[in-house]
Amino acid sequence: METARLIVREDGADRLTLGRLAHRAGVSKPVVYDHFATRSILLIDLYRWLDTERIDTFRAGMAEGERTPTETVALLAEAFIRCAADTSSEVPAIGAALAGSEEKAAVLQELFDHCVRMFVSVLRPHSAVTPDELDRRCIGLVGAGEALAAAAVHGHASEAQAVAAFTSLIQGAMRTPAT
Repeated sequence: METARLIVREDGADRLTLGRLAHRAGVSKPVVYDHFATRSILLIDLYRWLDTERIDTFRAGMAEGERTPTETVALLAEAFIRCAADTSSEVPAIGAALAGSEEKAAVLQELFDHCVRMFVSVLRPHSAVTPDELDRRCIGLVGAGEALAAAAVHGHASEAQAVAAFTSLIQGAMRTPAT
């Protein structure tokens, strides 16, 4: 995966082929084909690996030390928007290379679900809503965060404005409804 990531970083996603990966990794083509039957599978596995790495790194960082609910929400909002709006990493290039792939929709749903689980794990200690309600709210939050990040990427909002709006949405989602 590291070698595949380097190829995308240095040469672009279009240059990532199974043969090129074998050559750069110093292994024979059959070794690479044993791991990845097709280029699409390689791209999907790399996309999944990079996304999981980002989320797991964030989750580990959030587990270090105790934070107030306000600090937690602010860190979550900023990290999510910066990550989702990052057009300089390998992730957008790989996503673009997968455009039109039938498998991409399933992988995107899997990664969305992984992100929702991360939100739930980060927010649960600070939430008074039921676990099922928190799950539903986090689904909405991740969708809203993606939309705000896209607005920042397309110039409809600055990154700071997107972070502020997302922070506000997360804070609102953490409140229990009045009875």
